[in-house]
Amino acid sequence: MTDAETETVRCRSLIVGAGAAGARAAIAMSRSGLEPLVVSKRDHGDAHTTWARGGINAALGNVDGDDSCEVHAADTLDEGHFVNDPEAVEVVTSEAPDRIRELDDWGMDFSRTKDGEINQRYFGAQAYPRTCFAGDHTGESMLDALVGKAQEIGIPYRDNVMITRLLSDGGKVYGAVGYDMEDGGFVRFLAGAVVLAAGGATAVYSRHSSREEENNGDGAALAYEAGAELMDMEFVQFHPTGMVGERYGEDWDGRLVTEAVRGDGGVLRNSEGERFMFEYSEMDRPELDARDVVARGIANEIDEGRGTENGGVYLDISDEDRDYIRERLPRMYERFESLGVDIAEEPMEVAPTAHYAMGGVDFDPRTGETGVESLYVVGETTAGVHGANRLGGNSLAETVTVGKLVGEYVASQEPIAPDEEPDLGHGSEEEFERLRTKLDTDGSVRVDGVVEELGELMEDHAGIRRDSDGLREGLERLDGIRKKTDSLGIDGGITSVEFEFAVDLEFMVTVAEGILRGALERTESRGAHYRDDHTERSRDWRKNILYRETDDGMSLRTSEPGEPNEGVKRALDEEHELEYHHLE
Repeated sequence: MTDAETETVRCRSLIVGAGAAGARAAIAMSRSGLEPLVVSKRDHGDAHTTWARGGINAALGNVDGDDSCEVHAADTLDEGHFVNDPEAVEVVTSEAPDRIRELDDWGMDFSRTKDGEINQRYFGAQAYPRTCFAGDHTGESMLDALVGKAQEIGIPYRDNVMITRLLSDGGKVYGAVGYDMEDGGFVRFLAGAVVLAAGGATAVYSRHSSREEENNGDGAALAYEAGAELMDMEFVQFHPTGMVGERYGEDWDGRLVTEAVRGDGGVLRNSEGERFMFEYSEMDRPELDARDVVARGIANEIDEGRGTENGGVYLDISDEDRDYIRERLPRMYERFESLGVDIAEEPMEVAPTAHYAMGGVDFDPRTGETGVESLYVVGETTAGVHGANRLGGNSLAETVTVGKLVGEYVASQEPIAPDEEPDLGHGSEEEFERLRTKLDTDGSVRVDGVVEELGELMEDHAGIRRDSDGLREGLERLDGIRKKTDSLGIDGGITSVEFEFAVDLEFMVTVAEGILRGALERTESRGAHYRDDHTERSRDWRKNILYRETDDGMSLRTSEPGEPNEGVKRALDEEHELEYHHLE
C-alpha cells in the first residue's frame, strides 16, 4: 500500500454521527455559540434515522387529554422492567412535547387530526395514544427537518469519514482518527470535545433491521476503548415484525415492518389461521403488548411448528379499508406492492429481528458526560433510558430531547481544540500504522465470512432465548472469531467495503462480548433478556451491569438504579389501560 496522506483537522467540537441525535446536538451547540463539525460514514441526509418508521412519543394529549409526561415516564419504566435510569426517563418524557412542537415549527410533515393537531397513534405497551407520526416515514421526515435547520444555520458536515479510534489517555479525549472513505487519506481530528452519536449495535446479529454498514457498535466500542463504561449490553430488543427473507428475498430479510401496522389495526395469525397472541397476552389488543412479549410469542409459534413454510407468521391488516391503509401506511403499502404483495388483500410474512440495543455507554442524560473528560454521548450509543426493553417511539424522542441538552452543555464548557496531539500510548501515528498493517496483511480469511459467522453465533447463543451452556459456547466461539481478525485478507484497498467491514468487525467483537458476558451474568429473565434456565424476574437483579476495559480484559460490576420522582411514582400506582408492576 502507498502511504496515504495524513490530514489534520482542528475543531472545538467533533460530533461523530449525522443522524437525529447528532444533528440535534449540533443545532444546540451552534445556537449556543459553538460551531461543531459533524462527521459521518454516510451522506448526512441518509442516516439510519430515516429507517425509523412508526413514530415519536410525546405526551401532547391531542388524541386523549388524560395523557401526561408522568404517565409516559411510568410506561417507559414499566416496559424497561425498572432497570432504566429514572432521571434519563424523566428528561426524555418531560422534554418531548416541546421538542415535537419545535420539529413541527421546523417543517416536519406530521400527520394531522381532523382538527389540525399533530395526530397520535397507539404503540405497544403504552397507556394512551401518544406516538406522533408522519405516515409511516416518521424518521425520514424528522431527519429532513433537522438537516434543513442545520443547513439553514450553516453547520459544517463532513461525510464519508470512518472514525477508527479516539485519541485518549484513558481519562481525557483529545480528538479522533480515521480515514476518508472516498480518497483513502488518513484524518486526524484534534477536538476540544468529542460527541459520539454513532448509533447502536444490532448488526452483530445475522438477522437485523439495519442496513449492512450501520449499527455495528462503533460508538460503544470507541467509548469503551477510550476509558468509558458500558452498561446494559445484555438487553437487545428483537422487534416482533421483520420481513422474512425466504418469502421476499435475502435483501429484505429482517427489514422492519413498522409497529404502526399493528397500531393501525393489523393482527398476527399463525399458519392455522389462529390469532395466537391471545395465548401470550391478556390485553384486548394483544398484538400491542410489549415488544419482548410479542416477539417471544411469535418465536414460540414458529418453534412449535405453527409458523409459515417460510419461517414466519402472518401479519394481516386486510380488514382495514384500502384508502385507510394507503393514508396511514404509505411506505409499507408501496414497499410490498413493489414485491407483488397487496397488503390490503393478503397478509405479510414476518418474524422477529434484532432491532435496537438498549445497552451502550453509561452517561449523564442532562450533560452527555461519560466519566472520560471531553467525551460525550447521545442517542442509541447511550444506555439508561430504555432499561430492559424499549417502548416503540421512545428512541426518536431520546435523540432530540437529550441531543438538545447535550449540545447546550458542551457549548457551555467552551471547549478549545488542542494545538497539537499529546503523547499518548496509542496515538494517531500508531493507529495509522495499525490500519496499514491490517490492509497489507496477506491473510486467507475472508471478511464477509467472519462477519457472517459472528452473526450466526449471536443468533445461536444470544438471541431471543438464552441459557448458560449456549452463552458459554458463544464466548468460546467468539474467541476463535477474534483470532481470525488478525488474519483477514483484503483485496479491495482502503476505500473498499471489505476494508470498512474489517474495521467494523473489531467493534462488533467488542460489543458481542459485552452482550454474551452480560447475558451470562444476569441469572434471571427481564424484558428482552430471556433465560430458559432462569425464566423468572428476580428482585435481586433490579440492577445494572457495567463493563470496563482492563489489562485483564472486560471487567463487569453491578450498580442499582435510582428511584423515580413522586409524580412518576403516583402514575405507576394509578390504574390505566396497562397493568403496571410496582417497583420492587
